[in-house]
Amino acid sequence: MRFHVMTLFPEMIDAAVNTSILGRAIEKGILSVQSVNIRDYTLDKHNRVDDYTYGGGAGMLMQAQPVYDCYLDISKKLDTDKSPRVVYMTPQGSVFDQKMAKEFAAEEDIIFLCGHYEGIDERVLEKIVTDYVSIGDYVLTGGELPALVCMDAISRMVPGVLGNSESGETESFDDGLLEYPQYSRPEVWMDEAVPEVLMSGHHANIIKWRHEQSLKRTKERRPDLYEKYVASHDKL
Repeated sequence: MRFHVMTLFPEMIDAAVNTSILGRAIEKGILSVQSVNIRDYTLDKHNRVDDYTYGGGAGMLMQAQPVYDCYLDISKKLDTDKSPRVVYMTPQGSVFDQKMAKEFAAEEDIIFLCGHYEGIDERVLEKIVTDYVSIGDYVLTGGELPALVCMDAISRMVPGVLGNSESGETESFDDGLLEYPQYSRPEVWMDEAVPEVLMSGHHANIIKWRHEQSLKRTKERRPDLYEKYVASHDKL
């Protein structure tokens, strides 16, 4: 799995990906993350990549030329004839979820495009972007943090990244529900004991209890997800 990040701030990406699970996966060669500075592709003698918007309005807009040339340079170096998916991080995109993470994890290469200022010239977006993705209904100063969120979630779906192959398949949202409560040692802490069923060793009862708890927790904390889950299972 190869991530390529088109950004004005590559140091933000580099500082975040070399630690924890992502860092270990990169060391093992399971993942690679390449941050590419869009500013390196500007033709402006002052190294500018932005300009005023036609029609007026506040703020500056990232220009098409350096973004496009950056994309072309990344694309020509890929070891494939297949056009890469280009994910533009924008509040106007589809909201990122676990299903999307699994879909992206099947790709060999993904290019993330991180905007700044008032965004990016529409003409280059129409030429290169395949997926418009948002991490929520709010506005951030740039696309780097959303891209990192997506890379983290996608990486967990890539075989070999997680130590336990089950870990990525039994988490919140995998089946449309929030994850059940979990417990570790000691058996009793501050007069609160671990639920007896988890100590029973009865696998079928544990699975049933966990599912019931997932339903209960989802209904309490995310009624929107609960309603979707119930509706989808009523059709079966």
